[in-house]
Amino acid sequence: MFQPDPDFSNIAIVDDDESVRVALRSLLRSYGYSAHAYDSAGALLANEELGAYHCVITDLQMPGMSGIELLEHLRREGNALPLILMTAFPEVTLRKRALSGGASCFLSKPFEANALLRCLRQASGAEPSSALE
Repeated sequence: MFQPDPDFSNIAIVDDDESVRVALRSLLRSYGYSAHAYDSAGALLANEELGAYHCVITDLQMPGMSGIELLEHLRREGNALPLILMTAFPEVTLRKRALSGGASCFLSKPFEANALLRCLRQASGAEPSSALE
């Protein structure tokens, strides 16, 4: 059975769609991750525990701050927290912007659980990065 690296097991999920948050949180927990869900990038950034997360999985398109804007905000603040972007509307220009901006992985919805787990392994450094899914 898959077991996450204990030094890379605390994951933040950011998505404005409650059903996606619930499904991802359940999936990650079933694989042994500790998963915490937020309905917006602002809610994640307001959390005093941001530094406790090992990775952020975020939707690309959300009201307020988008996933790419969250990535860019974190990088401007000097925060190198691995970030996985996911979207139902994969556009080449957004994918390039995300990956050149430091995203660990870019997933197109819907995706298989194995694709997400591979992205998490890449983000943790346990697997060579292909970045594109």
